[in-house]
Amino acid sequence: MKRRAFIRLLGGAAAAWPLAARAQQAAVPVVGYLAPGTPEATAYIVTAFRKGLSEGGFVEGRNVAIEYRWAHNNYAQLPELAADLVSRRVAVIATGGGSRAALAAKAATTTIPIVFTTGSDPVQDGLVASLNRPGGNVTGINAMQVEAQEKRVGLLHELLPTTRRLAVLVNPNNQMTDSLVTHTRVAAVSIGRQVEVVAAGRADDIDTAFANLARQQVDGLLVSPDTLFDTRRVQLVMLAVRHALPAIYPFRESVQAGGLMSYGPSFADIARLAGMYTARVLKREKPTDLPVLRATKFEFVVNLQTAKLIGLTVPPMLLARADEVIE
Repeated sequence: MKRRAFIRLLGGAAAAWPLAARAQQAAVPVVGYLAPGTPEATAYIVTAFRKGLSEGGFVEGRNVAIEYRWAHNNYAQLPELAADLVSRRVAVIATGGGSRAALAAKAATTTIPIVFTTGSDPVQDGLVASLNRPGGNVTGINAMQVEAQEKRVGLLHELLPTTRRLAVLVNPNNQMTDSLVTHTRVAAVSIGRQVEVVAAGRADDIDTAFANLARQQVDGLLVSPDTLFDTRRVQLVMLAVRHALPAIYPFRESVQAGGLMSYGPSFADIARLAGMYTARVLKREKPTDLPVLRATKFEFVVNLQTAKLIGLTVPPMLLARADEVIE
């Protein structure tokens, strides 16, 4: 080959390399991840979500990219964050932290597939038409948090059989608060207990909420499932211990941080399932063909160190039913 022809061939190949690289990069699908909380407090959930993606054949940084959007406990930001992901034409939007994020994504697009995780009833919230046949572009995982509230009331009653007044801490901005309060009251009335509802919609409200609980002299506390409370789990645990207030949480991570008891689904497992569903959507399965999954694995965790700290003796029968006891 003549030298001049070789140079032209080499130059043409060099010009084509960047185009090929860009084409290869463009072929990598992008997942939009939308959540109302903070990346620091929910890092374990994101890790589990990535694990589910990996089990489905997609590894971040290798054959899939993830665009993260966090509302930092400001639910009002969710519509704007969802619209931003839509404008970036992501392949699928995965939402965490309850139905508010999923509803924001659903309002932003009718074409991009959405995989949600929520603790409330997705049919009642208007996310899907039914669990078996979701319809539209939305499917996901139901953590069954509202249904689990009756069990939490029962466990708190077993721990405190002679008490009369319980309280439930709620975030009024959460979509499932009304249903959660209703389930709490029904369960409490069935065992002859009264329930006080105390609200905290922002981190600044939590100290005030506990001051109100102290004035009302409640005997036990149920912390509702909410991204804000998961984000502020250490603050909640410290306040409960300071006021010697027995509390049950929906997240095992709260007990690992020093909380007394928790009962609820494994959020790591829920997020892993969401990651696996997201992988299936990336493989061209349609959300309408993927039934909404429901949590089946629930965990009861007790922290004996905290019980001793606030002067409580946990009944042996209750300890025997715990999935994990922290000593």
